[in-house]
Amino acid sequence: MIRAVLFDVGGPLNTEEAFEGSIDSSIRAGLRREGFVIADAAWNEAQAWAVDTCAPSLYRSMIWRLTRNDLAASLRIYDWMEAQPAKRDLFELRDGIANVLESLRSRGLRLGLAANQPVRVISLLQQYGIGHFFENPGVSGVYGFRKPDVRFFLRACENLDVAPADCVMVGDRIDNDIVPAKLLGMSTVRLVTGRHRAQRPRSWDELPDHEVEDARGILKAIEALLTEDGR
Repeated sequence: MIRAVLFDVGGPLNTEEAFEGSIDSSIRAGLRREGFVIADAAWNEAQAWAVDTCAPSLYRSMIWRLTRNDLAASLRIYDWMEAQPAKRDLFELRDGIANVLESLRSRGLRLGLAANQPVRVISLLQQYGIGHFFENPGVSGVYGFRKPDVRFFLRACENLDVAPADCVMVGDRIDNDIVPAKLLGMSTVRLVTGRHRAQRPRSWDELPDHEVEDARGILKAIEALLTEDGR
């Protein structure tokens, strides 16, 4: 029986549009510092390649591709990008997501986080008025694991005192969110958004139970799963 819902942060909770724009600007500036002049077509190709290959770090893979595998330049660009302060606290709450969280909690569901994020994101969720919904500190900065490591999901379930089979995972990436959740027997909802919206399952084993495009879709998908579950 479904008892809990786990949420990724980037995508479902935070649209990340401003964050991603800041990252793009930093990478492009870093490339210029190293003498790489990148046309938009090459940039788009590198991004598509990183998404299609399910690169664990899209940013590292794009830099690697755009520097034509120049290790020293890639490391300098990445380190310089990481040092830029502007991106750190950029957060854009997804329209309607607070109502979704309230509705799910009113049904008696436990809500948790499952996100590759630094510790400070927990404070940002509080700042934007949704931190109180989540019953675990489910970010990689706390757990020490990063998705798609299944130990991350097991820790989140342990924190919520539920079995994986009793959980729904809501995320935007097939490789990081859907695949490991399905391996553990979770139900899955994929929000098709952001950089990874073009990501496709590599086989039917990776198909999410539902694919949606907005907060209302998330709620409807979880309600459908609850109905299937006899609730």
